[in-house]
Amino acid sequence: MTDQRIHCPDCAAVCCRLEVLCITDTGVPRHLTQQRADGVETMVRLDDGWCAALDRVNMHCSIYDQRPLICRELEMGGADCIAERQRFVVECSGPAS
Repeated sequence: MTDQRIHCPDCAAVCCRLEVLCITDTGVPRHLTQQRADGVETMVRLDDGWCAALDRVNMHCSIYDQRPLICRELEMGGADCIAERQRFVVECSGPAS
């Protein structure tokens, strides 16, 4: 079951903080990928944890039509989306006083 109130255009793009494996060729520009020590290709993440493909002005993917398969399969408003949003809120709120 999905939460129909969640829409990518008004989301905080918290899924763009996840490690994204590039397991298929979707046309992701090579300058946005890197290889881990174990040889797995991943999306580059910036020092602050956000995906390098994220347009920070609009909080949208700058390579949406070429995004990795894992990004395509993350169901907007699905269980994984909601869990990541909740985890992000907890991390941002800091320790309870």
